[in-house]
Amino acid sequence: MDTVEKIVEDFASDIAMSPFSSGTRLRDMIRAIRACKTAAEERAVVRRECAAIRTAISENEPELRHRNMAKLMFIHMLGYPTHFAQMECLKLIAAAGYPEKRVGYLGLMLLLDERQEVLMLVTNSLKQDLNHPNQFIVGLALCALGNICSAEMARDLSPEVERLMRSREVNTKKKAALCSIRIVRKVPDLAENFMALAASLLKEKHHGVLISAIQLCTELCKASKDALEYLRKNCIEGLVRILRDVSNSSYAPEYDVSGIADPFLHIRVLKLMRILGQGDADCSEYMNDILAQVATKTESNKNAGNAILYECVQTIMGIEATSGLRVLAINILGRFLSNRDNNIRYVALNMLMRAIAVDVLAVQRHRTTILECVKDADASIRKRALELVFLLVNDTNVKPLTKELIDYLSIADPDFKGDLTEKLCSIVEKFSQEKLWYLDQMIKVLSLAGNHVKDDVCHALIVVLSNGSELQGYSVRSLYKALQAYGKQGSLVRVAVWCIGEYGEMLVNNVGMLDGEEPVMVTESGAVDAVEIALNRHSADATTGAMCLVALLKLSSRFPSTSERVKQIVARNKENVVLELQQRSIEFSSIIQRHQSIRSSLLERMPVLDEASYLVKRATATQATISADKLAPTVAPGGLKLPNGVAKPTSAPLADLLDLSSDGAPASTTTSTTTPNGFLQDLLGIGGVSTGTTGVPSIASTDILMDLLSIGSSPSQNGTPGQESKPVHAVPEAIDLLGSLSSTTSVSAETKPTHLVSQDMDLLDGLSSSTSVSGLEKTVHPSITAFQSATLKITFDFKRQPGNPRETTIHATFTNLTSSTYTDFIFQAAVPKFIQLKLDPASGNTVPANGNGSVTQGLNVTNNQQGQKPLAMRIRMSYKVNGEDRLEQGQVSNFPSGL
Repeated sequence: MDTVEKIVEDFASDIAMSPFSSGTRLRDMIRAIRACKTAAEERAVVRRECAAIRTAISENEPELRHRNMAKLMFIHMLGYPTHFAQMECLKLIAAAGYPEKRVGYLGLMLLLDERQEVLMLVTNSLKQDLNHPNQFIVGLALCALGNICSAEMARDLSPEVERLMRSREVNTKKKAALCSIRIVRKVPDLAENFMALAASLLKEKHHGVLISAIQLCTELCKASKDALEYLRKNCIEGLVRILRDVSNSSYAPEYDVSGIADPFLHIRVLKLMRILGQGDADCSEYMNDILAQVATKTESNKNAGNAILYECVQTIMGIEATSGLRVLAINILGRFLSNRDNNIRYVALNMLMRAIAVDVLAVQRHRTTILECVKDADASIRKRALELVFLLVNDTNVKPLTKELIDYLSIADPDFKGDLTEKLCSIVEKFSQEKLWYLDQMIKVLSLAGNHVKDDVCHALIVVLSNGSELQGYSVRSLYKALQAYGKQGSLVRVAVWCIGEYGEMLVNNVGMLDGEEPVMVTESGAVDAVEIALNRHSADATTGAMCLVALLKLSSRFPSTSERVKQIVARNKENVVLELQQRSIEFSSIIQRHQSIRSSLLERMPVLDEASYLVKRATATQATISADKLAPTVAPGGLKLPNGVAKPTSAPLADLLDLSSDGAPASTTTSTTTPNGFLQDLLGIGGVSTGTTGVPSIASTDILMDLLSIGSSPSQNGTPGQESKPVHAVPEAIDLLGSLSSTTSVSAETKPTHLVSQDMDLLDGLSSSTSVSGLEKTVHPSITAFQSATLKITFDFKRQPGNPRETTIHATFTNLTSSTYTDFIFQAAVPKFIQLKLDPASGNTVPANGNGSVTQGLNVTNNQQGQKPLAMRIRMSYKVNGEDRLEQGQVSNFPSGL
């Protein structure tokens, strides 16, 4: 196989009789490189050509220097190194002829930049060429200086550039003005030297000089406040004159673009006017007339005209313009929305979003056109128009706008439904003035796009339903009808099933009929049918399935005639592959079959949800989500407000609170918290999972989605001291979670892992039908003063159930001994690892002064080595006094014996 070198030599012999040399023409080298079929061939050609150029440089062949430089520039553009020929650029620049200088300066701008040390050597040549009598050579030097000028070169050559700005040659003045822009950027201190010169250039007639002068003025305004004030005083009249002349000028072939006279000059002048008029009422007033003229006379049927109009609108919105002029600008944007060009419509929508802050009423006039853009085929226009509509909504137009958006929701693209649904829900929640309208709109949204509605929106709807007793009957009937028609929408199914379970009797008996509402004929069996269909259709969704089972259980209590059928439906899920549904099925079947006496009390209607506290919690969660997306901020002590009983999140255990374990292991505190990842969890009153400090999981499923029966702590899994507990991988013996109410049954044997449901063991069998859940006798111990300082006193009261001697309920009372009120009060506690601790929420976070009132909080303590080791606890209290953070802590060791 021929080597790469042999192939290149054969190819070179084909295109030229002699091998590569410094005398090869640029055209031949380009042809050879383009003919290469592989990267290796190209590298070989470039390598041989670079070697020939190096030879020519070492032999100092001046007649081929410009040709070699042209080749090197082409090689450089291909990405190959050419640093070895930098000095050749300087030699060509120092030559006397224009052709050599042109190639030299071109190589200088292409092969070098301002960071190269070699550039310092060219300063003297540049200075000589700036003073050359030939204007073309002067132009070459100005171009090079304007492209690669460093700060040192700017300071050295600034006087020459200033002198050339006064030249009689139009091209020289234009290039000098452009070069001065680079000088001002590199050395802003030199801006004052160019202010007067820039203002004088605005009197020129040549458009090239005018555009260069306006660009220089724009750069001066950015570089220096003094220059900005100077140009405001000396340039406004000139700019207005230029804009008027170019707008009224007759046809000029050299400046005409699609029938518009020099749109580039138009746009440059308008941009500079915006900078000068921003925040200056006098300058803005002087510009108003000419801006109105440009806005009315410029044709909008050409792209060049639209560019001028858009820039004119930006200028009007950026200066202190009159209200009439702003309305004119917004009307121009309204015309843009009717344009067929997507780009023009998009920039118009962007500009209208900024214009809302200036004149919202003028934007409102184009609401119909903006709504049409929401239905546009272009996805970016749809999204931008939707954001603009959201900003336009107010109390007066919310109903027609919402109706338009909901009508479009039914035919919107699936990709766009998510954004549209989110905005619709936000609009309805924010601007609803009556609950009936809110419920109607939310049910429509759930029906049309329920799969795109977020959980927190459904939760908010359920909170409103819970608080609107006069609308509960109407709501459950509306949701039932929507469920029949749109049963595939997940969020709709969850809300409807919840309502049917809570208010099923209102559905069947048509309770709470509104004026004009048509009754719905639903039987008790029909209500159960609706929930059963939802359960079968959404069996793969654990959340929906769990809600359906809870609803069926409640219906069995509301409608005793359906109890047997509900039992059969629930029993089908005893072998469900979803552990959550399997566990619920077993527990609910036990309640239906064996515990008729307590079923009605267990399945009472949920209490009214606190709407105010939910709104506060939701706002806090939203703020936390926003903060999490940003860089983690530093929170000062006491700066994070949390309810009592909820520990602040920390990256490490509270080491200073612990150090209580006799065997050196770190203690841990288990607190009752609310997890935000499931809206129904909060809805059904479920707190966080209380996990034992020994590392053994609760017997209840770790997936606590809306577990209605998770009341109190799980049975202890620790067993006797020293006995190892093994993890539970599936549902063990079908244990009724209400078994914690039994005073005679405890789980003390070793729990072995199991994967099958083997035997129904009902822990409620120990309770007679007359046993009261709340009537169990408790053992009371004397109170103690757990902590007392000059400022704070804490007392503990104790109660213990005789059936579970390990568990103790502590009632803590916090009393303020000073004359200043304590705010943001937070109590924390830590215990050794053999103790389980659960903190209930405190009664408040403000402790009155002088003992005029107190704050109370409940603690549930389980001593797994009761009788062997006494209780021990370290406590910490943080609060604010007149805005100042305070912290107290101590150790409680005087617990009564036997705890």
